[in-house]
Amino acid sequence: MDAILFPVLIVAGIGLLAGLILAVASIVMAVPKDEKAEAIQELLPGANCGACGYSGCSGYAAALSKGEAKPGLCAPGGPETAKAIGKLLGSGDVEMEQKVALVYCLGSQDNTTDKMDYDGLSSCAAAVQLAGGASSCRFGCLGLGDCVKACQYNAITVCNGVANIDPAACKACGQCVSACPKGLIHLAPVKPQAVVRCSNCDKGAATTKVCKVGCIGCMKCVKTCEAGAIRVENFHAIVDPEKCTGCGACAETCPRHCIIMF
Repeated sequence: MDAILFPVLIVAGIGLLAGLILAVASIVMAVPKDEKAEAIQELLPGANCGACGYSGCSGYAAALSKGEAKPGLCAPGGPETAKAIGKLLGSGDVEMEQKVALVYCLGSQDNTTDKMDYDGLSSCAAAVQLAGGASSCRFGCLGLGDCVKACQYNAITVCNGVANIDPAACKACGQCVSACPKGLIHLAPVKPQAVVRCSNCDKGAATTKVCKVGCIGCMKCVKTCEAGAIRVENFHAIVDPEKCTGCGACAETCPRHCIIMF
């Protein structure tokens, strides 16, 4: 009996001693909690998207607690979250520019064609490695849904070969922006403005051959805009949202109908 009991007691004693050592170590080596950071993190949506520029919600909360970040950087949380954080920090109301993601391409199957039959992985990132993808427009949307998979809010669908984003569901987290291998998705401020829904930078003649609505850099929108909000670079029109007054004159004069009013 003693031959069994003695080893059991030894093991039990070692376990008890180890437990006491771990308990003491957890107290001595404990990292002090930042109660303010924890309170801020509870106000954040928990998307951990990195749109704020920090390593997720905990990183942003820690930076806010230390006064190293501004309250209005959480796009998924929006103005309400910014207001709540501002109140907690005692900084008052925080102004936040609301944004949504937009796909700068209208290259649907009705407007463009495929230069080849693609039978590979159902991924834009994979398809773009094969001669830029199946689309005849080398700048156009591939429609394989990498942005759809990246979106946590079910705000994106692929319809007729091109991605579409529901502005009401979009939280401007920027995950789709990072997921698009062609860089066709950008965050745009929510305000009355004109948007050139095309990213083609080829000369007009080349663009016309591959897309019915591609921008050809004809300069008509530039000449029409009284606010001086439009310029053409690399045969492609660009609208400055800060200068755009939302008058819609450019959209009316665009012969390619690639400028939409947002």
